[in-house]
Amino acid sequence: MFSYQDLPGTTRIWIYQCNRELSADEVKEINEKSKQFILDWSAHGAKLAAAVEIFYNLFIVVMVDEEKAEASGCSIDKSFQFIKELSDEFNLALLDRMNIAYRDNEKINICRIDEFEGLLHRREVDADTIVFNNLVDTKKDFDSKWEVLLKDSWHNKLMD
Repeated sequence: MFSYQDLPGTTRIWIYQCNRELSADEVKEINEKSKQFILDWSAHGAKLAAAVEIFYNLFIVVMVDEEKAEASGCSIDKSFQFIKELSDEFNLALLDRMNIAYRDNEKINICRIDEFEGLLHRREVDADTIVFNNLVDTKKDFDSKWEVLLKDSWHNKLMD
């Protein structure tokens, strides 16, 4: 088993955002299911150096070190299916990319993209609001560009 800390900066990642905060019991259960998924996950018969971790009880991050074994289309489909199953079982809307997460002081809020545009219009959030850029696709970028100022993310397009 690998953990986030074990994987290099080049590790490929996929970020799935929940539509609500997970309970402690849900985190425990999802972690157990994730461990089983990782144990079984392979590409063309090669075991993947991978991990699944939950951040802030809101984000499920799937990671695979492609320097060890490259994720194939079929293996990526398997991970997508795993996330879909979690989403359905726990009612999480993990595949809904229309939800935006942002910080309001230390609290992380989630809202629909149209609601976020309203917050921008009313100046309740601005260019200096910290947002979560779930489009980053490597561990290195996750570490440095995931939690960023709105003005430094794709979210800045919503300001127009």
